[in-house]
Amino acid sequence: MRKTFETEIQQLKDELLLLGSMVEQQVFGSVEALKKRDLDASRRIQQMDEQINAKRYAIEEQVMIVIATQQPMAHDLRLLASILEVSGELERMGDYAKGIATVNIRMGDQPLLKPLIDVPRMAQKSVDMLHRALTAFVNEDAQAARSIPAEDDEVDGLYTQIYHELMMFVIQDPKTIERANWLLWVAHNLERLADRVTNICERTVFIATGELKELETTGIKD
Repeated sequence: MRKTFETEIQQLKDELLLLGSMVEQQVFGSVEALKKRDLDASRRIQQMDEQINAKRYAIEEQVMIVIATQQPMAHDLRLLASILEVSGELERMGDYAKGIATVNIRMGDQPLLKPLIDVPRMAQKSVDMLHRALTAFVNEDAQAARSIPAEDDEVDGLYTQIYHELMMFVIQDPKTIERANWLLWVAHNLERLADRVTNICERTVFIATGELKELETTGIKD
């Protein structure tokens, strides 16, 4: 019975990593499509979001089956509850990538207000944090999980930099406000994605210690 349970847990962790990989590809793909103003690529990103949603629900269904059939206690129950939570976080991160794709489509034939430099940096840092947070989660590595949220400052710093640059464009030419808002929304989505990485780290600590509390991080919150 225990061996079957451990096999099912490992399968769930593998599926969670697969979902995470799908989200990572979506984030990079959405930013690359925006950078190239590739509307077809953005439409594919939008369509791919349905697969992310389906994967999340499949994970949730499997978690519920394991809870019902194995009747886990203590640590195992915390792990299963956290897998449920993390799959939801990943699905919402996928929504942020879809949102970036939607921005690119809605811009139509308008050129980018400025070359994308810091936005790809935000994407790279956010995805790097996500990847390591998921690795810490499946390995139940609380020490690694505690160290990652502090890196959110770097993402917040890039967001602030983008905000100030875009506001300078608007001050110099108020007619650029719409195009500035498009890029600000993109940066905001990436900033929120990095915030959700902290939630995953908190769940990792919860699995290991049984304590669910906020991990130390500073910067922009909404």
